[in-house]
Amino acid sequence: MTAHINGKLGDFAETIIMPGDPLRAKYIAENFLDDAVEVTNIRNMLGYTGFYKGQRISVMGHGMGIPSMVLYAHELVADFGVKRIIRVGSAGATQHDVKINDVILAQAAGTDSPTNAKRSSGYQMATSATFDLLHKAYMIAKQKQLNVKVGNVFSGDMYYDPDEDMIPALERFGVLGVDMEVAGLYGLAHHKGFESLAILTVSDHCLTGEETTAEARQLTFNNMIELALETACQ
Repeated sequence: MTAHINGKLGDFAETIIMPGDPLRAKYIAENFLDDAVEVTNIRNMLGYTGFYKGQRISVMGHGMGIPSMVLYAHELVADFGVKRIIRVGSAGATQHDVKINDVILAQAAGTDSPTNAKRSSGYQMATSATFDLLHKAYMIAKQKQLNVKVGNVFSGDMYYDPDEDMIPALERFGVLGVDMEVAGLYGLAHHKGFESLAILTVSDHCLTGEETTAEARQLTFNNMIELALETACQ
Protein backbone atom coordinates (compact mmCIF):
# COMPACT_ATOMS: atom_id res chain seq x y z
CA MET A 1 0.00 0.00 0.00
CA THR A 2 1.21 3.50 -0.85
CA ALA A 3 -0.14 6.92 0.05
CA HIS A 4 -2.22 6.94 -3.15
CA ILE A 5 -2.96 3.28 -3.94
CA ASN A 6 -4.47 1.02 -1.28
CA GLY A 7 -3.79 -2.27 -3.03
CA LYS A 8 -1.39 -5.01 -2.02
CA LEU A 9 1.58 -6.47 -3.88
CA GLY A 10 0.10 -8.92 -6.37
CA ASP A 11 -3.22 -7.10 -6.71
CA PHE A 12 -2.22 -5.59 -10.06
CA ALA A 13 -1.40 -7.46 -13.24
CA GLU A 14 1.90 -6.77 -15.01
CA THR A 15 -0.09 -4.96 -17.73
CA ILE A 16 -2.43 -2.10 -16.89
CA ILE A 17 -4.76 -0.02 -19.07
CA MET A 18 -5.06 3.57 -17.81
CA PRO A 19 -7.76 6.06 -18.82
CA GLY A 20 -7.80 9.48 -17.22
CA ASP A 21 -11.31 9.15 -15.79
CA PRO A 22 -11.64 6.61 -12.93
CA LEU A 23 -15.27 6.05 -13.93
CA ARG A 24 -14.06 4.99 -17.36
CA ALA A 25 -11.79 2.50 -15.60
CA LYS A 26 -14.89 1.19 -13.83
CA TYR A 27 -16.71 1.01 -17.17
CA ILE A 28 -13.87 -0.98 -18.76
CA ALA A 29 -13.73 -3.39 -15.82
CA GLU A 30 -17.50 -3.98 -15.86
CA ASN A 31 -17.92 -4.29 -19.62
CA PHE A 32 -14.69 -5.80 -20.93
CA LEU A 33 -13.07 -7.83 -18.14
CA ASP A 34 -14.13 -11.14 -16.64
CA ASP A 35 -14.12 -11.64 -12.86
CA ALA A 36 -12.98 -8.06 -12.25
CA VAL A 37 -12.39 -7.01 -8.65
CA GLU A 38 -11.73 -3.56 -7.24
CA VAL A 39 -8.19 -3.33 -5.89
CA THR A 40 -7.83 0.38 -5.06
CA ASN A 41 -10.14 3.33 -4.42
CA ILE A 42 -8.19 6.03 -2.56
CA ARG A 43 -9.57 9.49 -3.54
CA ASN A 44 -11.96 7.58 -5.83
CA MET A 45 -9.12 6.83 -8.24
CA LEU A 46 -10.58 3.42 -8.97
CA GLY A 47 -8.53 0.42 -10.03
CA TYR A 48 -9.56 -3.13 -10.98
CA THR A 49 -7.98 -6.42 -11.94
CA GLY A 50 -9.67 -9.09 -14.03
CA PHE A 51 -9.21 -11.18 -17.14
CA TYR A 52 -9.49 -10.43 -20.85
CA LYS A 53 -9.52 -13.52 -23.08
CA GLY A 54 -7.93 -15.44 -20.25
CA GLN A 55 -5.09 -12.98 -19.65
CA ARG A 56 -4.85 -11.10 -16.36
CA ILE A 57 -5.20 -7.36 -16.94
CA SER A 58 -5.60 -4.37 -14.65
CA VAL A 59 -7.29 -1.05 -15.35
CA MET A 60 -7.02 2.14 -13.31
CA GLY A 61 -7.63 5.87 -13.72
CA HIS A 62 -4.69 8.27 -13.78
CA GLY A 63 -6.40 11.66 -13.46
CA MET A 64 -5.68 14.78 -15.50
CA GLY A 65 -2.27 16.17 -16.36
CA ILE A 66 1.31 14.93 -16.24
CA PRO A 67 1.76 15.25 -12.44
CA SER A 68 -1.19 12.96 -11.78
CA MET A 69 -0.22 10.55 -14.56
CA VAL A 70 3.35 10.08 -13.35
CA LEU A 71 2.39 9.88 -9.67
CA TYR A 72 0.17 6.83 -10.21
CA ALA A 73 2.39 5.27 -12.88
CA HIS A 74 5.48 5.62 -10.65
CA GLU A 75 3.81 3.86 -7.72
CA LEU A 76 2.33 1.11 -9.91
CA VAL A 77 5.78 0.31 -11.34
CA ALA A 78 7.90 0.87 -8.23
CA ASP A 79 5.60 -0.67 -5.62
CA PHE A 80 3.19 -3.05 -7.39
CA GLY A 81 5.26 -4.76 -10.06
CA VAL A 82 3.55 -3.27 -13.13
CA LYS A 83 5.72 -3.67 -16.22
CA ARG A 84 3.52 -2.30 -19.01
CA ILE A 85 1.21 0.73 -19.12
CA ILE A 86 -1.14 1.54 -21.98
CA ARG A 87 -2.88 4.90 -21.73
CA VAL A 88 -6.27 5.26 -23.41
CA GLY A 89 -7.72 8.73 -23.70
CA SER A 90 -8.88 11.58 -25.88
CA ALA A 91 -7.00 14.13 -27.93
CA GLY A 92 -7.65 17.28 -29.88
CA ALA A 93 -6.56 17.02 -33.53
CA THR A 94 -3.98 19.51 -34.80
CA GLN A 95 -3.82 18.41 -38.48
CA HIS A 96 -6.55 18.72 -41.09
CA ASP A 97 -6.07 15.13 -42.26
CA VAL A 98 -6.74 13.84 -38.74
CA LYS A 99 -10.50 13.50 -38.36
CA ILE A 100 -12.96 13.26 -35.49
CA ASN A 101 -13.09 9.66 -34.17
CA ASP A 102 -9.71 8.75 -35.68
CA VAL A 103 -7.43 6.74 -33.41
CA ILE A 104 -3.94 8.12 -32.83
CA LEU A 105 -1.08 5.82 -31.87
CA ALA A 106 1.37 8.18 -30.22
CA GLN A 107 4.84 7.23 -31.41
CA ALA A 108 6.43 10.13 -29.50
CA ALA A 109 5.37 13.12 -27.45
CA GLY A 110 6.60 16.66 -26.95
CA THR A 111 5.57 18.85 -24.04
CA ASP A 112 5.79 22.29 -22.45
CA SER A 113 5.97 20.67 -19.00
CA PRO A 114 9.30 20.82 -17.11
CA THR A 115 8.74 17.32 -15.70
CA ASN A 116 10.87 15.38 -18.17
CA ALA A 117 13.65 17.97 -18.15
CA LYS A 118 14.07 17.24 -14.44
CA ARG A 119 14.78 13.62 -15.35
CA SER A 120 17.38 14.50 -18.00
CA SER A 121 19.54 17.21 -16.40
CA GLY A 122 17.68 19.86 -18.37
CA TYR A 123 18.33 18.36 -21.80
CA GLN A 124 15.45 17.99 -24.27
CA MET A 125 15.27 14.22 -24.66
CA ALA A 126 12.83 12.57 -27.08
CA THR A 127 10.08 10.60 -25.35
CA SER A 128 8.68 7.73 -27.37
CA ALA A 129 6.47 4.66 -27.12
CA THR A 130 7.77 1.12 -26.80
CA PHE A 131 8.09 0.06 -30.44
CA ASP A 132 6.88 -3.50 -29.89
CA LEU A 133 3.60 -2.26 -28.37
CA LEU A 134 3.24 0.43 -31.04
CA HIS A 135 3.73 -2.08 -33.86
CA LYS A 136 1.29 -4.58 -32.35
CA ALA A 137 -1.37 -1.91 -31.90
CA TYR A 138 -0.93 -0.70 -35.48
CA MET A 139 -1.26 -4.18 -36.97
CA ILE A 140 -4.36 -4.95 -34.88
CA ALA A 141 -5.93 -1.60 -35.80
CA LYS A 142 -5.41 -2.33 -39.49
CA GLN A 143 -7.01 -5.76 -39.08
CA LYS A 144 -10.00 -4.11 -37.38
CA GLN A 145 -10.15 -1.47 -40.15
CA LEU A 146 -9.95 1.39 -37.68
CA ASN A 147 -9.13 4.90 -38.88
CA VAL A 148 -5.71 4.93 -37.25
CA LYS A 149 -2.90 7.47 -37.50
CA VAL A 150 0.64 6.99 -36.20
CA GLY A 151 2.69 10.04 -35.29
CA ASN A 152 3.75 12.56 -32.71
CA VAL A 153 1.52 14.23 -30.13
CA PHE A 154 2.01 17.11 -27.72
CA SER A 155 1.17 17.02 -24.01
CA GLY A 156 0.23 20.47 -22.75
CA ASP A 157 0.36 21.52 -19.12
CA MET A 158 -2.68 23.78 -19.47
CA TYR A 159 -6.09 22.76 -20.78
CA TYR A 160 -7.13 26.41 -21.24
CA ASP A 161 -3.82 27.57 -22.70
CA PRO A 162 -3.73 31.31 -23.49
CA ASP A 163 -0.86 30.90 -25.99
CA GLU A 164 -2.43 31.54 -29.39
CA ASP A 165 0.75 30.47 -31.19
CA MET A 166 0.81 26.93 -29.82
CA ILE A 167 -1.72 25.22 -32.11
CA PRO A 168 -0.28 26.80 -35.31
CA ALA A 169 3.18 25.65 -34.20
CA LEU A 170 1.96 22.10 -33.65
CA GLU A 171 0.33 22.12 -37.08
CA ARG A 172 3.58 23.32 -38.72
CA PHE A 173 5.58 20.55 -37.06
CA GLY A 174 3.19 17.80 -38.15
CA VAL A 175 1.98 17.00 -34.63
CA LEU A 176 -1.20 14.94 -34.87
CA GLY A 177 -2.92 15.98 -31.66
CA VAL A 178 -2.70 17.42 -28.20
CA ASP A 179 -3.39 15.77 -24.84
CA MET A 180 -2.16 16.36 -21.28
CA GLU A 181 -0.39 13.14 -20.21
CA VAL A 182 1.48 11.13 -22.86
CA ALA A 183 4.87 12.87 -22.58
CA GLY A 184 4.87 12.32 -18.83
CA LEU A 185 4.12 8.62 -19.22
CA TYR A 186 6.80 8.13 -21.89
CA GLY A 187 9.40 10.10 -19.95
CA LEU A 188 8.79 8.03 -16.84
CA ALA A 189 8.94 4.82 -18.90
CA HIS A 190 12.37 5.76 -20.26
CA HIS A 191 13.56 6.68 -16.77
CA LYS A 192 12.22 3.61 -14.97
CA GLY A 193 12.51 1.03 -17.75
CA PHE A 194 8.93 -0.15 -18.29
CA GLU A 195 6.93 -0.51 -21.51
CA SER A 196 4.46 2.20 -22.50
CA LEU A 197 2.04 3.18 -25.23
CA ALA A 198 -0.69 5.78 -25.63
CA ILE A 199 -3.77 5.17 -27.76
CA LEU A 200 -5.90 8.28 -28.22
CA THR A 201 -9.29 8.90 -29.82
CA VAL A 202 -9.83 12.26 -31.49
CA SER A 203 -12.76 13.80 -29.62
CA ASP A 204 -12.44 17.37 -30.89
CA HIS A 205 -10.56 19.34 -33.53
CA CYS A 206 -8.35 22.27 -32.59
CA LEU A 207 -8.38 23.67 -36.15
CA THR A 208 -12.03 23.32 -37.15
CA GLY A 209 -13.79 23.47 -33.78
CA GLU A 210 -15.59 20.16 -34.38
CA GLU A 211 -16.58 18.02 -31.40
CA THR A 212 -18.05 14.54 -31.05
CA THR A 213 -21.41 13.82 -29.51
CA ALA A 214 -21.56 11.85 -26.27
CA GLU A 215 -23.06 8.86 -28.11
CA ALA A 216 -20.43 8.83 -30.85
CA ARG A 217 -17.66 9.25 -28.29
CA GLN A 218 -18.82 6.17 -26.38
CA LEU A 219 -18.77 3.99 -29.50
CA THR A 220 -15.37 5.14 -30.73
CA PHE A 221 -13.88 4.94 -27.25
CA ASN A 222 -15.04 1.32 -27.12
CA ASN A 223 -13.01 0.69 -30.30
CA MET A 224 -9.96 2.22 -28.64
CA ILE A 225 -10.45 0.18 -25.47
CA GLU A 226 -10.71 -3.05 -27.43
CA LEU A 227 -7.57 -2.12 -29.38
CA ALA A 228 -5.69 -1.52 -26.13
CA LEU A 229 -6.85 -4.79 -24.63
CA GLU A 230 -6.03 -6.77 -27.76
CA THR A 231 -2.58 -5.15 -27.84
CA ALA A 232 -2.03 -6.07 -24.19
CA CYS A 233 -2.88 -9.71 -24.93
CA GLN A 234 -0.61 -10.23 -27.96
